Amino acid sequence: MHHHAHHGHHAVHDHAHDESMAEVLDLDAAMNRPYFESLLDRVAGQLDREPRTIVDIGAGTGTGTLALARRFPDAQLVALDRSAGMLERLRKTAEHNGFGDRIRTVEADLDAGLPAVGAIDLAWAALSLHHIEDPDATLRQLAEAMAPGGTVVVTEMESQPRFLPDDIGIGTPGLEARCHEAAASRGWNRWPDWSDNLRRAGFEMVEMRRDELGADVDDTSRRYAHAVLSWMRTGLDNAVSDEDLDTLDRLVGDGPDSVLHRADLVVRGSRTVWIARAIKEENR
Repeated sequence: MHHHAHHGHHAVHDHAHDESMAEVLDLDAAMNRPYFESLLDRVAGQLDREPRTIVDIGAGTGTGTLALARRFPDAQLVALDRSAGMLERLRKTAEHNGFGDRIRTVEADLDAGLPAVGAIDLAWAALSLHHIEDPDATLRQLAEAMAPGGTVVVTEMESQPRFLPDDIGIGTPGLEARCHEAAASRGWNRWPDWSDNLRRAGFEMVEMRRDELGADVDDTSRRYAHAVLSWMRTGLDNAVSDEDLDTLDRLVGDGPDSVLHRADLVVRGSRTVWIARAIKEENR
């Protein structure tokens, strides 16, 4: 899923792009909130002290920033993103939730360097590191900016979530698999195992794991499926057959075949998580 750490679209396109992406990110956060709360508990268990400064890298709409603010009530948070629109949205949400005095937004293109934000105790990079042109440079700068023993958490998803069975009763069976294949061939969400990059930058690996995600089908998950498939539909012109595009149109329409009404909807996804600690100066 594209996250707003890195994009270079025309300004007029950006607003619509931001709005559709914001909807996907917010619904994804609502769907997977129990998972992220348990992940934050796991991260908290790895820390040797309460973090004072937390940086959210590629913060998007700020769902991660707010979750971090809730979990670590004594921390000051810095939300970095390249999109002014996303950060404006984040500021409003932070104010609305009573976190306005603890969350600071910084508009930053990480390809131009990590902005100085003081000593970082915890860095959070959710679905954003793979958008940076030179992630090794960013990770090195991050390691240098870390307080001794500071922790970085990176998460990625290997493909869009899956919502449909192989045969959905319309079009040729296997639609979703073909769409995911086409998206992968266009480089959507391509990322390496970040373990080596983290080590090279001056971190020691604490944990790497892959978690399967699932959710009950309710109104939120239907809206989530609709938002993700709509997002996919706009990106797959010329990448799948006309028949598949027609089928996608029916799935994201409001007729009886729409994912908003289907009885065969499921929600499955995954996250890969890396937790690493900055190596203390004397151990480097």
